[in-house]
Amino acid sequence: MVTSTHETSHRIFQDHPEVLTPVFEALGLPPPAKATIEVLSPDATELKPLERRVDTVLKVEPSEGGGFLIAVEAQTAPTPDKGFSWSYYVAHLHAKYGMPVLLVAVCKNRPTASWAAGPFECRVRTWTTQSTRPFVLGPNNVPEITDESVVARQPALATFSAIVHSESANAAAILELLARGMRSFDKPTAKYWCEWLEVGLENTPVRETWRELEKMVATYFPGRGTLFEETYLEGKAEGKAESILSVLDKRGIPVPEATRDRITSCTDLDTLTLWFDRSLTATTAEDLFTDA
Repeated sequence: MVTSTHETSHRIFQDHPEVLTPVFEALGLPPPAKATIEVLSPDATELKPLERRVDTVLKVEPSEGGGFLIAVEAQTAPTPDKGFSWSYYVAHLHAKYGMPVLLVAVCKNRPTASWAAGPFECRVRTWTTQSTRPFVLGPNNVPEITDESVVARQPALATFSAIVHSESANAAAILELLARGMRSFDKPTAKYWCEWLEVGLENTPVRETWRELEKMVATYFPGRGTLFEETYLEGKAEGKAESILSVLDKRGIPVPEATRDRITSCTDLDTLTLWFDRSLTATTAEDLFTDA
């Protein structure tokens, strides 16, 4: 099942290709900032009743040398049949675009990273027809962020590093440093990266640690139940409840304490909107809760 962690682990490459810096450095390529990088369709499906979809596919045109494709796959645990799928992705993209393909596997723990390195071979006895060897980005080669200044200079890399190391023993300390580093950001930038990180930490023990470090109110991934979104909706609900009570007060309608508590404790915006509409014509506070 595709999770928010899975989505964030590969989607960040689409919006912030500078996260590929460790890959480019390992391959001896100029940094991503000097390359033209284009997001391609991840669909690797042919005209068959079989769906195959790569997480992220990027077309890279370096400032020096020939172009190539990067297929990014987020992998949370070893999967027996994944080697077959990866081999298919590489062969299909190579044939479709006529360009060499680099398969990058993003892993958050060392056992998965070790498995993902392959090789995944198609062979008959001693003869190997095809061999697929992903480039793995994981705890072994993505450095932990230990300097607050790195967060300010390279927020995408810092955020990605925190996600990759979210299962390590130092995860909580990394998040605390990241939070301190984000103090130099303006409010919109800080809330943007805080949201990226919270969604990326889904289903990890340190997600709650990060939620305690979030301070601002905004939403970047709607519908994901992040702290920003919860706080944002709570604020809207509180404001709506206050408006209802204000209307009733100005219209001289008494509001019993129990009714006041019922209004202020409600967090459903649709219900509060209905009550607000009724407050404009209600003759008693209880009229809010009964259909005309």
